[in-house]
Amino acid sequence: MARILVIDDHDTLREGMTVTLTRAGHAVSAVRGGQDALAAYRKAPFDLVVTDLKMDGMDGIAVTQALKALDAGAVVLVVTAFGTIETAVRAMQEGAFDFITKPFTPDVLRAKVDKGLELASTRKRVEKLEARTAAHDADAARSHGTSLVGDSEPMQKLLSQTRRAAQSDATVLVRGESGTGKELVARMLHQQSPRKDGPFVVVHCAALAETLLESELFGHERGAFTGAVKRKLGRFELADGGTLFLDEIGEIPPSVQTKLLRVLQEKEIQRVGGEETLKVDVRVVSATHRDLAAEVKAGRFREDLYYRLHIVPLLLPPLRERPEDLTLLARHFVAKHAPRVNRRVTGLDDEALRALTRHAWPGNVRELENVVEQALVFAEGDVLTTADLPPHLTGAAPRMDAGLPVPHGDRPLPDILEDLERQLIARAYEKAAGVKTETARLLGIKTSALYYKLEKYGFLPKGTPPEEG
Repeated sequence: MARILVIDDHDTLREGMTVTLTRAGHAVSAVRGGQDALAAYRKAPFDLVVTDLKMDGMDGIAVTQALKALDAGAVVLVVTAFGTIETAVRAMQEGAFDFITKPFTPDVLRAKVDKGLELASTRKRVEKLEARTAAHDADAARSHGTSLVGDSEPMQKLLSQTRRAAQSDATVLVRGESGTGKELVARMLHQQSPRKDGPFVVVHCAALAETLLESELFGHERGAFTGAVKRKLGRFELADGGTLFLDEIGEIPPSVQTKLLRVLQEKEIQRVGGEETLKVDVRVVSATHRDLAAEVKAGRFREDLYYRLHIVPLLLPPLRERPEDLTLLARHFVAKHAPRVNRRVTGLDDEALRALTRHAWPGNVRELENVVEQALVFAEGDVLTTADLPPHLTGAAPRMDAGLPVPHGDRPLPDILEDLERQLIARAYEKAAGVKTETARLLGIKTSALYYKLEKYGFLPKGTPPEEG
């Protein structure tokens, strides 16, 4: 069933078109003039608009212009008693997809409307495909593969739970420290589920301000707020028929918590600035490093939303609780990154592995991956040695399973990763003898990005002009 708007100031003709299209199974709204039509369209866009050409006030051409300005994808059929080529050309130039000449039979009207609805459907599919492609491209850089690595008992237990949970459509809450691989669990749930042929869509909740997060989740209509120059499909719409992964769900503000709860309960959304209710078929997987039960007690997270999200809980163990997986993970990351970073390297020597084992890994698997990738940049042999590892790993440090205090354990993960980046840049800068273009090549980044980082970490004064040539 399509939503159709009929505009005609002639009561008999307007009512006749309404009856014909309603009997064809469509939901029809009818108005007498252009201003009423625009007001109705702003509330909830229609699949197709049928407008008379000659009307008091705004004529059909003006209505078409205004609708196309409001929604570039609007599909407009013009009705005219003046069946001249000039009229048809003018209507088409202003954005109408076709015209129909009075008098016409109900069959002719239905045929023209079916043609317009087919066009509207095609445009919607293209719009959704483009949006999904953009979302996939933005997410691709953060993807770390599609499977978890580990033979330890905690990981085997988690893998077994993930396989069972994948067959259900229930919401899943994945808990674990930062860097443990919560997104990988979400991807595995999707790929092993009956929804595997549908989209997998990611929202990183902590990275978005409140107003942007609402628009990202639910979409918005054109003109909903400053900068909303066109309609945007939300991630729930893009994930229809598939899985939506909400990373760091504990960071969403109370106003968005309320709207998210409604979506989980009712399986429907409203775009920001819109009044149309849209049904969605989405399996939600969320993740957090926070203790949401404690957040509920503190009044920072809705209890009813917590129980909606927590139907199937999965817990990812930190790396320090599965030390037997470290060697397997390190070799996995060498195999993953060496073809792109340093094709000569095929593995790690025993001293390098022992040095990795002695570290406490407060940044978990993500920190280990960053360290291996950094070592690959500077390795000159066919295996990684302790000389290739960052300096903080080659000194005396407690074993990760020794029960001793975790080095840097009181520091947030972003600070730890920033230190690693600073060390990586320093080593590349030294190896390139201070040549910026060579440093950028070693790091695999643009020279402009390198200048920003060199200034950020104090290697260059602020405002240093780029090298020429």
